[in-house]
Amino acid sequence: MAAPCRLISRLAVVTGGGSGIGRAVCQRFATEGASVVVADISEGSANQTLESLPRDHRGQEHMAVAVDVSSRESVEKLVASIQRHYFQPPSVCVSAAGITQDEFLLKMEEADFDRVIQVNLKGTFLLTQAVSKALVASGSPKGSIITVGSIVGKVGNLGQVNYSASKAGVEGLTRTAAKELSRFGIRCNCVLPGFITTPMTEKVPEKVISKITSMVPMGRMGEPAEVADVCAFLASDDSRYITGVSVEVTGGLFIG
Repeated sequence: MAAPCRLISRLAVVTGGGSGIGRAVCQRFATEGASVVVADISEGSANQTLESLPRDHRGQEHMAVAVDVSSRESVEKLVASIQRHYFQPPSVCVSAAGITQDEFLLKMEEADFDRVIQVNLKGTFLLTQAVSKALVASGSPKGSIITVGSIVGKVGNLGQVNYSASKAGVEGLTRTAAKELSRFGIRCNCVLPGFITTPMTEKVPEKVISKITSMVPMGRMGEPAEVADVCAFLASDDSRYITGVSVEVTGGLFIG
């Protein structure tokens, strides 16, 4: 079944677009007609994603940009370059850039805690702030900001005290942003992936993976495209009366 075309003439920026969930989001948005800015700390990875994007709709133009989401200067440069190139700010924004530095609480280095917070939480703040400022300044009638949290932000996970704290923070940030920005027509929602097959999970030992999948009611890991489908819904007018929510994409993992 062909994907709907709900994002024609929309401009979207996706951080972490060089791989995993971010890449799948870029591909899904482009399929639905959006012009996509692929932003990633690795310019090479961003360009690989760029090459994979369809351009089947009139006026569709994609670009790849290197960005370090933990740096205000880098994020502001990204938004400024988008406005220069397209003569408008992006009306859809997905914060999919994220890292892990796993270790048990008793052994975790302060630097590893700080780095994960800087990228996952501060990076989401910087992008959300820069894009929403640009949208408000331009008088744009609407926008959709989508953050990527994690189910472990709700339930915790062994060895991920920094990661789960950062993702819990992303949810709180999203709900507050939704309250503050709705009067400008900007919606903010959070997607909570469960265990998804990405470069991040490739490092997990096979026996751990099989233990995880045995806990998932649907009996398997998720695919990046399944998270991207939810992002496309939240980016489109199909979700026009939805803001400040978290959508779990977990195959039923940790159902109440």
